[in-house]
Amino acid sequence: MTMRILWPSLPSEFHQLSRDAVGSGFRTEFSAKPEDVTDEQWAEADAVVGTLPAQYIDKLRKCRIFVKYGVGYDDVDIERLGKLGVAVCNTPDYGTREVADHAIALMMTLAKSIAYHDQELRDNLKANWRPAHNPFGRRLSVCTFGVVGMGRIGTAAARRAKAFDMDVVFYDPYQPNGYELAIGVRRADTLSELMGQCDFVSIHAPLTKETRGLIGSDALAAAKRGLILINTARGPIVDIDALYDAMKDGTILAAGLDVLPEEPANPQSRLIAAWQKNEDWLRHRLVVTPHSAFYTPESMRDNRAFASRTAGRFLRDGRLENCVNKQFLVARG
Repeated sequence: MTMRILWPSLPSEFHQLSRDAVGSGFRTEFSAKPEDVTDEQWAEADAVVGTLPAQYIDKLRKCRIFVKYGVGYDDVDIERLGKLGVAVCNTPDYGTREVADHAIALMMTLAKSIAYHDQELRDNLKANWRPAHNPFGRRLSVCTFGVVGMGRIGTAAARRAKAFDMDVVFYDPYQPNGYELAIGVRRADTLSELMGQCDFVSIHAPLTKETRGLIGSDALAAAKRGLILINTARGPIVDIDALYDAMKDGTILAAGLDVLPEEPANPQSRLIAAWQKNEDWLRHRLVVTPHSAFYTPESMRDNRAFASRTAGRFLRDGRLENCVNKQFLVARG
């Protein structure tokens, strides 16, 4: 019997790309939105790719693998699916370069006062034509760049920082000893040790119980005064109320945030409210982008293709890649 792969939410322009990625021999079924998928399609799918809203999980009868677009899977009940015999896989090999590039772009925007000069010149072109006025200016080669979470993206960001001749140090208790030697950077044994020596810290950790609120009041209190914080990972890793306090007292000089605890941004948040009002104390010190670090046309194609390929390889060859719920996975009866 031909195995069936279901994409519950996929624009039509990606249909052929996804078919090509899984290869021949499968029945491929596509829907623009999950609510249009029939009960029969949910029940008969051997694999689901892309999205799987929780309310549809109980409709699955044959599914053996769910592949989620993207790197993060904190919004997926991996234990529940594992106990149902469904392997959950992510797509960690897409967007690596894009997110690393974005982290460096946020750093450069602040370090070179790009957004500052743009706004100041717009306000008064003649009076603010001040080439030497660079409030966050740094010679990058004398700065230390810290990475929290030295996975694929963290490593890519570290390599980019090294290209600016920066001293690079990372904190990641899950990377084996000697990894720092392999890529030519330094290692910090604790988060406080990292925060205390860096001019810039870029976050590249996944969102887990351990990392939620990791960059909170304790971590920020340990920071070297004048640190610039960059987050392109997951919003809840940074306690933005604690960040507000640390920026208000001058411990943190500036921040570039592509992700926030609530998205879209919550205007009731103290930090976001002050940023929207352009309050004098925060003016030019916070750059916010709309969780856009991952996006290029190329990365979107990779995301769809790589996720589809993972499903096809498993169903065809039993090759299970990027599984994030092995600890819960039981054999489907």
